[in-house]
Amino acid sequence: MQVSTERWRNGAETARLDGPRKFIFQFRLTRVKCISTVDTQMNLRINFASGVPIYQQLMEQIKHAVDTGASREGEQLPTIRQVAEELAMNPNTVARAYRELEREGVVEVRHGSGVFVAGSKTSSAKSQEICKAGEILRPALEKAKALGLTEPELRRTFEDELARLMDESGAKRRHT
Repeated sequence: MQVSTERWRNGAETARLDGPRKFIFQFRLTRVKCISTVDTQMNLRINFASGVPIYQQLMEQIKHAVDTGASREGEQLPTIRQVAEELAMNPNTVARAYRELEREGVVEVRHGSGVFVAGSKTSSAKSQEICKAGEILRPALEKAKALGLTEPELRRTFEDELARLMDESGAKRRHT
């Protein structure tokens, strides 16, 4: 396992532990923020400090993988135990995410066999639109990253602009 640390101007330190499990810890005064990733069939990334419930983060990432075609119909998802161990979280949280996804029809649970991606409700045209949107966004994100913005700053900027766009389109609909 390899450990590397960085010290930031604001006094924060980042320690990266690279090994079978990848963890990134950021230390600020007495607060510890942990972002975990797991490389299984899909790259799941959980930010424990984001304020978004962990099970919802899992659900959104799995839905995105299905919508973009990264996970195909019939493909087996990692077991509850695998995800829980790799992301250092409670297995009940993973089970809740899988239950909610089953209720929404995204996955199907085959008792004794595992969890599998259900028949996609998203058309291949929609998958292509999502991929095309990613291709459009990537150059803009690369330019923003080149300005020296951190990942949280990029996320906040993207979310702010998206909210502004949605507010503007909502206001236009109300006026017409």
